[in-house]
Amino acid sequence: MTGGQVAEFYTAPLADHLFVEGQSMKNAVLCSIQAILLSFVPITEPCRNSENAMRVGLLVTCLVDLMRPGIGFAALKLLESAGCSVVLPAAQTCCGQPGWNSGDRRSARALAEKLMDEFEDCPYVVAPSGSCAGMLRVHYPALFDDDPRLRERARRLAARTYELTDFLVNVAHVYRVPGEFAGEVTYHDSCSGLRELGVKAQPRELLAMVPGLTLKEMKESETCCGFGGTFALKFGDVSAQIAERKCANIAECGAGTVVLGDLGCMLNIEGRLRKRGDTQTKVLHVAEVLAGTEDD
Repeated sequence: MTGGQVAEFYTAPLADHLFVEGQSMKNAVLCSIQAILLSFVPITEPCRNSENAMRVGLLVTCLVDLMRPGIGFAALKLLESAGCSVVLPAAQTCCGQPGWNSGDRRSARALAEKLMDEFEDCPYVVAPSGSCAGMLRVHYPALFDDDPRLRERARRLAARTYELTDFLVNVAHVYRVPGEFAGEVTYHDSCSGLRELGVKAQPRELLAMVPGLTLKEMKESETCCGFGGTFALKFGDVSAQIAERKCANIAECGAGTVVLGDLGCMLNIEGRLRKRGDTQTKVLHVAEVLAGTEDD
């Protein structure tokens, strides 16, 4: 399958979902998404060549790839700014988390084996997502509990996998970031990153490095936003009530921007904000703020 076919395969269903009417608009958006996706496809070698650079495999995640590719570019910029040699496996797709969460163990295993092959030679694997990084670090070994060889490979991968802000703080030890931001933000702690990986202080430490940014904590920042992947589909009414409470806390906080580390949560929170009539509050990924790419 060519790069164009790969891009069309993944973006055509998305455009169909987003645009029921307006063929010209649908085609324009489809072409735009494909153009962005194709920029990822050819990169199979390190973006920087330095003997002293840490070699990092960037797991873009399928949701970022399809819905908000700018987050992937922001993560790449941050890793390169930290002096890393970045590798983007051209054929990477899904980590298998939706299958795992839905009880489809066979498809989750197939995707996990594919991913392990693609990132086999990377000393570090970094994802701009606590849930996807958590899938690799926490759940991959359990996927292969009946296969000692694959279980050991999964354990080795888990040991070198990091959520983006965790990597920047605890491995790369960055002391500055490229971005600037004028205004107040509040931070939502996404469930998987917080509870599976212990990501709490790391994004706040990095946000404190951004010139012009003021962090204003909301109430219940650690409380779920109601997304939970398929939970939002299976239990829509419950999910909506949880999201409403989260958005009320954001509004009460008064910050003009909410920042977080998982795109699924971003889409859920932004959708609820807009549904309740809030068209002003920005919803940004922490990578976009740190890299200064939120307006790109």
